[in-house]
Amino acid sequence: MELTVVVLITAALFAWALVSARLQQADLTAPIVFTAVGMGLAWAGLVDAASPPAAITPVVEVTLVWVLFSDAARLPLQELRRDVGRYVRLLGIGLPLTIVFGWVLAAWFFPQFGLWLALLVGAALAPTDAALGIPVVTNPAVPSRIRQLITVESGLNDGIATPVVMVAIAGAAAAAGLESAAGPGSAAVELLIGAGVGAATGAVGGWLLQLARRRGTSAEDFAGVGVLALSLLAYTAALAVGGNGFVAAFCGGLAFGTCAGQRAPAELVFVEQMGGLVSLLVWLAFGAITIPTMLAHFVPLTIVYAVLSLTVVRMLPVALASLGTGLDRRTVLFVGWFGPRGLASLVFALLALEALGPASDQAVAVIAATVLLSVLAHGFSAAPLAARYGRAAAAAGPEPGGPVPVTRAPARGLSRRHTPTALFPRKRPRL
Repeated sequence: MELTVVVLITAALFAWALVSARLQQADLTAPIVFTAVGMGLAWAGLVDAASPPAAITPVVEVTLVWVLFSDAARLPLQELRRDVGRYVRLLGIGLPLTIVFGWVLAAWFFPQFGLWLALLVGAALAPTDAALGIPVVTNPAVPSRIRQLITVESGLNDGIATPVVMVAIAGAAAAAGLESAAGPGSAAVELLIGAGVGAATGAVGGWLLQLARRRGTSAEDFAGVGVLALSLLAYTAALAVGGNGFVAAFCGGLAFGTCAGQRAPAELVFVEQMGGLVSLLVWLAFGAITIPTMLAHFVPLTIVYAVLSLTVVRMLPVALASLGTGLDRRTVLFVGWFGPRGLASLVFALLALEALGPASDQAVAVIAATVLLSVLAHGFSAAPLAARYGRAAAAAGPEPGGPVPVTRAPARGLSRRHTPTALFPRKRPRL
């Protein structure tokens, strides 16, 4: 049975490589396709959602490590000064408000959760995933500053939300009386240790790699493998000294991107490709394990919460954070809507399921329903709404402040339809 599952999964990965571009034209993204494949495996009885394979845990953990590290390292923090006020507002005001609104709404709708599981739901559903709206952040018709705003927010908010999720899981475990539950206080100490270890590992690793490049001692073809190992080193080193490995991966990525020099983005490609591969497996696990859990604990309020999470809980904080930034109402609505819930939320749900067991089933069901609705709603609306907003922006005149270079959004196994002209300008042939 297990060998049959492996054969089917590898065949699905190869088939995706053959027809991904064609499926993308029909708005069938990788999350949609691989979630459906996972659901098919569960429906056929090849995967038991009640007792998922032990191999899924390391896959989920490694996925989150690579996503946090590469997202953080990809962002050129020193080049984001022009619109830093907007980034700070979205991440410093919008994200905390989204967590609080989601927490309060979950506690109101599902009082049986208690405060910790409600916080888990609110925090797990706060991060956005730009990869689910690739046409939005890669279409040059959309103003470059807006694409950059969405990309930067997505690159940083999962790492910022991770400590809150970890504390919520620890608090829920302690409240449920589970063995080896560390409690929220101990979890907070682990976060601080992880941040320090990760920052030190990323900074030293980035500096050493840059030094090796200058001296010619590093083979360029192996640099990507080295960065991949560095991300795992930050994670495992933090665990070895009692720290939180996921926070270490995020802080390590930030430090690496700052200290590794101009070649850092090219050296991250291998990490992103590996992250894209394992993310497809996580989406498959979502369909095979989390969707059956959602269906088994489904209540009508779950859908109501999912709809409100993708609209009011997301869009109202964005509107409040955007006051005084100069963004018009159309832009605020556009940025507010394109806050897809994707890979990070899903990984948080699977980690909660692993740590808390059946105690987290209904909370995981709420997260799963919201992610599934987001995959469909944002996946199908990204291209047409991006084109419509781009036409409206073009009719309004030149982009205020001029265009800016746009950081490439992570693909996560998704093919890109547009190449950002601001990042990769083409030279016009001379006549």
